[in-house]
Amino acid sequence: MEGPSSGGERRVSELVTPAFVVDRSLVAANCAKILAACTELGLTLRAQTKTHKTIEGAVLQTGGSRRGLVTSTLQEAEFYAEHGFDDILYGFPFIPHHMPRVAQLTKRLEKFHVMIDSQVAVDTLAANDPPPGKQWSALLAINCGNNREGVWWEAGEAEALAWQLYKTPSVTFAGVYVHCGNSYKAVQSGDVEGVRDQTIERLLAVVDRIKGRGVACPGIGVGSTPTCSRPGPSMKQLTELHPGNYIFYDAQQVSLGSCRQEDVACCVATRVIGHHPDRNQLLIDCGFTGLTKQGMGQLPSGCCIFRGHPNLKLDNMTQEIGFVDAVEGRLDFEQYPIGCMLFLLPWHSCATAAMYPEYQVVEGDVVVDVWRPTRGW
Repeated sequence: MEGPSSGGERRVSELVTPAFVVDRSLVAANCAKILAACTELGLTLRAQTKTHKTIEGAVLQTGGSRRGLVTSTLQEAEFYAEHGFDDILYGFPFIPHHMPRVAQLTKRLEKFHVMIDSQVAVDTLAANDPPPGKQWSALLAINCGNNREGVWWEAGEAEALAWQLYKTPSVTFAGVYVHCGNSYKAVQSGDVEGVRDQTIERLLAVVDRIKGRGVACPGIGVGSTPTCSRPGPSMKQLTELHPGNYIFYDAQQVSLGSCRQEDVACCVATRVIGHHPDRNQLLIDCGFTGLTKQGMGQLPSGCCIFRGHPNLKLDNMTQEIGFVDAVEGRLDFEQYPIGCMLFLLPWHSCATAAMYPEYQVVEGDVVVDVWRPTRGW
């Protein structure tokens, strides 16, 4: 039976499983790498926080400055504002329902920005007075091929909305923003760079048209972890980058060439709970509520990588149980005794982290901290 370690330290082997485990030194290294890349390119990093949603992670992402974040929820923005962060972008399409909370954040922070991609959003800002002594600050979201939020880059709507924002006395037009999430669809070497450069080319065409209307465009931001992990000369024409997944990385990023497997800073600790030689299968105590089914079938090993065990494959999951097969041949059940720990590198760290109310932060095999993310919207 496992007992507490001496000296009050907790070991990884003592964790209740499944557990979300974060290697602090790898997180620090990943954050330092992207900060250094931005410095070399002469750009500002506006780090996306949705992967981790923790104070500790955001401190490392900002190099300790606590300035320059983009969040995916208003809950995150409020959480960071409460902990001394500033210059925060709510990187989600602004709608009228958001106005009361946006007004409070605008009042509270020196710099708070919303992202708009509709006439309704522009009209809402124009129809509401900002807090005394403040202006609304808005970035225009552009769709350069990802086909999520944003106005289509070739449409005249972009410069029309930028012009309206610029001419509204209560609004500061802060620039343009694009998420090149289509880089995640890369299948061949060079595809990520192709998406990166095409996105920047299209975005700069929009900026030229906006400037042609006599509107200054102070911010030009692009981001996704695959593209920002492969910086190129075209990025020097921007003002900021806004990736987020790089703080942890994951199996998907390994498959895209964004990082090495050794750079993945998070994993799910799980235990073997059953041997079934008749069907050549192990059971583990991590089902889809501890990992998600994202990426199922994308890897020879299923939807995750078994760290140090390349012949294991997560073949299926129920809510609390995972079914582990061999990639090839027969399993050596003696190598995986019931109760032993295995470590899964998730396909998508953002979604997997969202399964856990706290992260076990480790140095080596010692748990040195617990990070508690904010949750909700």
